[in-house]
Amino acid sequence: MTELIDISWAEPRKSIEIHLPDGRVLSGPREVSVGEFLSNLITPDQAPVVGAIVNGELRELTYLLYMDATVKPVTMGEADGMRIYRRSLTFLLEAAFSSLFKGATLNIDHSVSSGGYYCHISNRKPLSETELEQLEQHMSLLVKRDIPFVRKEIPLAEAISHFKNEGADDKVRLLKHRQKDYLTIYDLDGYIDYHHGYMVPSTRFLRWFSLSITDHGFTLRFPRRHTPIQLLPLPEYPKLLDTFRQYGDWLERLGISSVGALNDSIQSERTREVILVSEALHEQHISEIAAYITAINDILKIILVAGPSSSGKTTFSKRLTIQLLARGISPLPLEMDNYFVDRELTPIDENGEYDFESINALDRNRLSDDLMNLIEGKQVQLPNYDFIRGKNTPGDMIQLKHGEIIILEGLHGLNPELINGIPEKQIFRIYISALTQLNLDRHNRVSTTDTRLIRRIVRDARERGYTAQDTIRRWESVRRGEKTHIFPYQENADIMFNSALVYELSALKPIAEPLLLQVPYGTPEYIEAKRLLAFLDWFLAIDNDIIPDNSILREFVGNSILKKFSVWQKA
Repeated sequence: MTELIDISWAEPRKSIEIHLPDGRVLSGPREVSVGEFLSNLITPDQAPVVGAIVNGELRELTYLLYMDATVKPVTMGEADGMRIYRRSLTFLLEAAFSSLFKGATLNIDHSVSSGGYYCHISNRKPLSETELEQLEQHMSLLVKRDIPFVRKEIPLAEAISHFKNEGADDKVRLLKHRQKDYLTIYDLDGYIDYHHGYMVPSTRFLRWFSLSITDHGFTLRFPRRHTPIQLLPLPEYPKLLDTFRQYGDWLERLGISSVGALNDSIQSERTREVILVSEALHEQHISEIAAYITAINDILKIILVAGPSSSGKTTFSKRLTIQLLARGISPLPLEMDNYFVDRELTPIDENGEYDFESINALDRNRLSDDLMNLIEGKQVQLPNYDFIRGKNTPGDMIQLKHGEIIILEGLHGLNPELINGIPEKQIFRIYISALTQLNLDRHNRVSTTDTRLIRRIVRDARERGYTAQDTIRRWESVRRGEKTHIFPYQENADIMFNSALVYELSALKPIAEPLLLQVPYGTPEYIEAKRLLAFLDWFLAIDNDIIPDNSILREFVGNSILKKFSVWQKA
């Protein structure tokens, strides 16, 4: 006979419990913020807690708990936590700047790999050292005052009216395309703005930052995830700044300075014009690179192309090849991946896994010898790496012909330790990535990392059958490899190519959204998928059929005319 379980009606308990990932349980009163619960866990040697995942959803620390919940603290040592910190710090900068420099416009432009945003001022001359120091001191004062970030939901019409009165035309243009009839805004001591995502509870959380004069603007510096309470040294990055300026010039030619302006163009049926001019600017830059290579062809022997995942390296290399062919130069493509060492010789990472992204995973001695022999006109038998068996097998016999240049594409192309014994004057290094992106407005950046992730989600689904959940799960490992093996060497490039296209997120949106919507609720990847969906919601979609068939974007959405293009000369 089954024993009856005693189930009866009861009054709600006055206390609730939160269950932490390590099995510990905290008890406290209802209607208390999750931040107050987690304050019991904070120790000086840990990365600061700036958010929480409550029952599978990312929440601010001010989120009130009304019933029992599973809670995972989110720290500055995690991607979501560092996004919360950077976003809040940007808001602090805005508020301090607004109070000190009336009538001037602050623009948060592009990210810096050591941890920072490059900013510039319009409607007045750049800030002097003294003015920048004054701004930093005012930010520090606001931090000491521990001012709360007050979150409010207001009618969309009220928000548009506010920003119109502030003269923020870029924000007005963006908001008039918003589908929801409300807007979440934040108020910091009377300064009001909206931001794409959550904030810390108050200014006291924002203790780690500095401002540094950079070129004609300045850099807002903040920690990186692996050093969450320490600022890394700010390196010189003149080539990257040149790329920023070039992209600004491109946007000016297009007459599109923000996502609101792009949406206006799509709505007014100027999409084809925007696409054609964007693609023409890409082709113009590739042609200029090819012309420069042609001018030094007598001494140049190797072109190294490097860039992070989903930067468009393959399509760029093929388009550069076509431009060189048109100038009478025949490039010989080599694949760096064929120079992997045998599996048992592959380095091991800190987790005991094979580290295929380490430069020591390549047989650099053989690569250098093969390149040297090719340059000297000798026949070379290339290796052919069997990825299933993890073994190198004999590949094609090739020989470099007169006037040919080797194009070697791969992760480590900018690392000076990649090849030895070949004079630097014979090597030309190209760095390619989505280095910039059209921002939502002057204060809300669009992350180029997000752009590359969305590119990869779309391509992985089409070419590899991966779900968006699969791609998001692997992304953190990909990012670790980039930060170690690519970004530190950016400035070693002889030239940079920005593969970003002003219209691309509008083109990727109708493909990416259905994939992201399939990520299951309750999984770690769901939080990232939800964030990307909210971000894509700001863009009007465009039809993929009008994308040119040689576009870098075709590498991700498919139907590229260059997919089977090859110039391979066997001996």
